[in-house]
Amino acid sequence: MNVVDSSGWIEYFAQGENINFFVAPIQDIERLIVPTICIYEVFKRLLAERDEDSALLAVGIMSHGREVELDRNLALEAAQISRELKLAMADSIILATARAYNATLWTQDEHFKGLPDVQYIEKER
Repeated sequence: MNVVDSSGWIEYFAQGENINFFVAPIQDIERLIVPTICIYEVFKRLLAERDEDSALLAVGIMSHGREVELDRNLALEAAQISRELKLAMADSIILATARAYNATLWTQDEHFKGLPDVQYIEKER
């Protein structure tokens, strides 16, 4: 199973330098887990940087994976992760979701670097 964090989705939709790193997990829709917080973050970012049609198109593409909503168990696990690793709320929810589904987390966010079951690539600057 795979979870692509919001930075990976944005890189994919922007066709950034690291797009090839994220193509395989995104296109493997049978194994793709999409936390709803990623949908929120990607929609918000594309709405600000592009337009509503582009943002909605991105959400449609993300919806090909298995959407996972935040429930009580994930919320509690995310809070524990946030406290332990000093992660922001969205990042801790994404990591908790990946762990709940025994998924690999694909990211270019440096604060995930070195964590178990994380595939990290340095973001081009």
